[in-house]
Parts: sequence; C-alpha cells; structure tokens
Amino acid sequence: MKMEQYIRAIAGTLILVSLILGQLHSHYWLLFTAFVGLNLLQSAFTNLCPMETILEKIFKISKV
Repeated sequence: MKMEQYIRAIAGTLILVSLILGQLHSHYWLLFTAFVGLNLLQSAFTNLCPMETILEKIFKISKV
C-alpha cells in the first residue's frame, strides 16, 4: 500500500471508531472526530500530516 492509502485507512478508522464511541459512551468522543477532520483539512492545504511522520518513523524502525 502507498502512504496515502495507509493515512486514509487510519483516518477513516479513527473517525468511525470515535463516532461509535460518541454514540455508545460519551459525546466528548465527537471532539476527537473533529480533531481528525481538522488534521485532514489542514494537511490538504499545508501538505503536512502528523500521521505521515509517525508512519515513516514506524516503517524506518521496522525495516532495520
């Protein structure tokens, strides 16, 4: 998979999980959904993605 596909899969999973937790546990989980959405929005304009940095570090560690 390409890096972009990993990021989309992780972002989609985080959004779905936080929506489910917001429905079942506490509505404060919806703030996490908003956080993920804001990160996606800012990365579209700035081309800086915190998840990409994290994944690059993980992949570098696992390849050594």
